[in-house]
Amino acid sequence: MDKQLAFSVSATTRSPRPGETNGLEYHFLDLGDFHTKIQEGAFLEHEEVYAGILYGTLWSEVRKIWSEGKAVVFDVDVKGGLNLKRQFGDRALAVFLRPPSVDVLMERLTKRSTEVEHQLQERIAKANYELSFESQYDTVVVNDKLAETFVTCEKLVSDFLAKP
Repeated sequence: MDKQLAFSVSATTRSPRPGETNGLEYHFLDLGDFHTKIQEGAFLEHEEVYAGILYGTLWSEVRKIWSEGKAVVFDVDVKGGLNLKRQFGDRALAVFLRPPSVDVLMERLTKRSTEVEHQLQERIAKANYELSFESQYDTVVVNDKLAETFVTCEKLVSDFLAKP
């Protein structure tokens, strides 16, 4: 990743998966702490992405990255992305990453082996819903081959940051 960029680590109420570290992949919060942070205005954006599972972007993450003189890269759900775009307008580039097809997404999720069958079905239903939002984004990138997707996104971001 370019030295000018840094990923914002999202907060979530879901449990860590094996090998995940608090503060690295996510800030893992219990539901009570998450709601307290909502009331305190600690989130730039937040959503209930899956039933009972909340995700959000902490202002503290964004301010830390800005204090380092870097641009923030967000990895958020579609509604979170649109909320960020509304807040930052032309100062943000909203990129919609989509799978080549829902069948390919199902195959990828199955190979990952992190969800049981009902969770897979919930994710696929959610993906179908999320695909309806892609036209509201600045650009759409099909995530067919990860290396090519990375190069495409890196160029999009580089070009965006180079604008006066």
